[in-house]
Amino acid sequence: MTDRVPVLKLGNVLLVSIQIDLEDQTVLDLQDDLAERIVATGAIGVVIDITALEIVDSFVGRMLANTAAISRMLDAETVVVGMRPAVAITLVELGLSLGGVRTALTLEKGLALLERDRVAGADRG
Repeated sequence: MTDRVPVLKLGNVLLVSIQIDLEDQTVLDLQDDLAERIVATGAIGVVIDITALEIVDSFVGRMLANTAAISRMLDAETVVVGMRPAVAITLVELGLSLGGVRTALTLEKGLALLERDRVAGADRG
């Protein structure tokens, strides 16, 4: 049995805090769980907190990009928060741009970013 990453609901946003090492099955479970929760809750945003991750390799980088793409297909924007400087440097050195993944330094800033998007979207009608 693999560990599962909890998906918490915070208003109209889902919060995923990754506190464990990610293995292939854990990532697949997380993507399934997150997709189901987005649909079930009508969440407009997903915040993925990677503060606890000291190392991000190409596997985790691809997982973040894929998760953001899945969320976007379900009409929810994704923001990755808590990225350490060493992690950012590693991702750049690996040539991973995390296309489509927005980042913020903290959870608070990530939530503010999603709220700004929601308000801007409401203004456009």
